[in-house]
Amino acid sequence: MTDGVIVTGSSTGLGLETALGLAANGFRVYAGVRDASSAPMVEAAAAERGVSLEVVPLALTDRASLGAVVDRVVADTGGVFALVNNGGIGLRGCVEDVTPDEIRRVFEVNVFGTIAMTQAVLPHMRAAGRGRIVTISSVGGRISAFGVGVYCASKFAQEGIGEALALELAPFGIQHVLIEPGIIKTERWGENRGTAAGATDPASPYYALFRESEAIADRLVERSRTQPRHVADAVHHALTTDKPRMRYVVGRPASVVLVLRRYVPERLFERVYFGSFLRRIRDAAGTAQPQ
Repeated sequence: MTDGVIVTGSSTGLGLETALGLAANGFRVYAGVRDASSAPMVEAAAAERGVSLEVVPLALTDRASLGAVVDRVVADTGGVFALVNNGGIGLRGCVEDVTPDEIRRVFEVNVFGTIAMTQAVLPHMRAAGRGRIVTISSVGGRISAFGVGVYCASKFAQEGIGEALALELAPFGIQHVLIEPGIIKTERWGENRGTAAGATDPASPYYALFRESEAIADRLVERSRTQPRHVADAVHHALTTDKPRMRYVVGRPASVVLVLRRYVPERLFERVYFGSFLRRIRDAAGTAQPQ
């Protein structure tokens, strides 16, 4: 039997493209969807590509759901070869404008859910003495940005967990890999944008600044040449190469920014990268710089 691959958050975007890409490359894929109503769309996408996969209900905040999926994969295939931690939600809004419930929701899904899913597959991987776990983080897990502080915090957390897992699992023959995409146009920028309620309130002191920062982000999205298939290709590489790296950055702009962050003196980087952005949104929003 061929061990299965679980991909979380497969209903749209990066997860869907990754699930389809892995299935096209011969993996037995279990595509997890939070909402069962998404299953027909995933199945239709698979049929259009001429690939076969299993769509399974999988909610990262429901441990019973996670366990049921893992049990099914083991029963069907004999083991879990790989887990792709892609499922997650966004939250856009300045830190003062987000509520405790909104913050808690992001961490419940992006951090606690990712940990729980990982914990669910590890006993089976350790028993087999092999396995790979890929976590889709973000360049936002290495460099934060205006208006996405809480979301980036959840990605910073994934980065820290991922580094620890790479060390902890290596003695058992299991590899953990972080994939760090830059800006990619997916449903995350449309219906799944995840904007905090307070960020849309004109009474917020950040309202004009946030609106301009979102306009800049939208322009960057439209110009981005990085596509979901590039992330899917990176995941495939991470699952098939003999010796995967701990991290793979996806997208040239993201790679350039991370190189600059590493090698340019810190104060210069902050002045050029963060400072120029602040000037742009201040000028556009008509907000004076505090004295």
